[in-house]
Amino acid sequence: MSAQTDPSPSPRRLVAVVVTYNRLDKLKDTIARLLQSPTEELAALVVVDNASTDGTSDWLATLQDPRLDIQVSETNRGGAGGFERGMRRAMEAHSPDWLVVMDDDGRPAPGALAAFHALPAHDDPARAWDGVAAAVYFPTGGICEMNRPSRNPFWHGREFLRTLFGGGRSGFHVQPADYEGQGMQIDVTSFVGFFISADAVRRIGYPDPDLFIYGDDGLYTLGLTKSGGRIGFEPGVRFEHDLTTFVPKAGEEQAQRGRFIPLWKVYYYHRNLLLLYRMAAGIWFWPVMLVILPKWLSKVRAHAGERRAFLRLMGRAVLDGLRRRTHVPHAEVLEMAHTKG
Repeated sequence: MSAQTDPSPSPRRLVAVVVTYNRLDKLKDTIARLLQSPTEELAALVVVDNASTDGTSDWLATLQDPRLDIQVSETNRGGAGGFERGMRRAMEAHSPDWLVVMDDDGRPAPGALAAFHALPAHDDPARAWDGVAAAVYFPTGGICEMNRPSRNPFWHGREFLRTLFGGGRSGFHVQPADYEGQGMQIDVTSFVGFFISADAVRRIGYPDPDLFIYGDDGLYTLGLTKSGGRIGFEPGVRFEHDLTTFVPKAGEEQAQRGRFIPLWKVYYYHRNLLLLYRMAAGIWFWPVMLVILPKWLSKVRAHAGERRAFLRLMGRAVLDGLRRRTHVPHAEVLEMAHTKG
């Protein structure tokens, strides 16, 4: 049964969480889109301003909608810290049945929240989701690749074989044809258009704020699946991810491909991805490491003039990832990235 054909949708008190940092133009569009939904579709909206410096806090202070709950951080805690704070606030202050989370440049397409509320009731065991992943598109209509949900290839034979024999990312991600289908169970998704039941949050807790950026959504959603939770990809629930801000300028694409800007992102990207690989691969983790580590190290070629700092960040990322150490002050990461050479 599709999201649009359920004759008796169950009422769900839905609270949205948006995390923002220095993208006021995108945030304005996202908040406007969310608040277009009536109260029965969206009961409250928690906005976490991660210490923006572009006038975001001043603009948020002018808003009057009673559903808005503005949380301003004194420091930038990254996406992971923002989602942890926002989800915790939503749970403690707004008594939701469900949460939906997104970045400041991700927003529901018109009708998306109504489509979520129209999903089949949980008395259907085959569709008794603990989380729901929306189908995320660019505003121009194409599928947003970075938000394509996936199934863990180490848990599913078909995806494992498809990935092993040349499928790459497409081997274990939801296929383009699935965006026209009736929905399916997945294991991992992003925090753009991710709905999670309050019961599931109470069971598994919140994202690890010390992850800062990268992989917090993958680790959280894969952790939900590993705990026995069920996440459904529902193509009838559509979101937009407005990434036009990041279209490269003329001549920049080739020069910046493979290069981390700013350099400190090297640490979080590789440490957190290693944590995700470990959770996903299980007993196959060490063979996977033998394959990926040389590829990671080869990225040093893209960092002329800062190779010493790159290798220091990479080495520390691998060491902390293997130790499962996430509590590293951001100032320490910045310091590791400081020395050039």
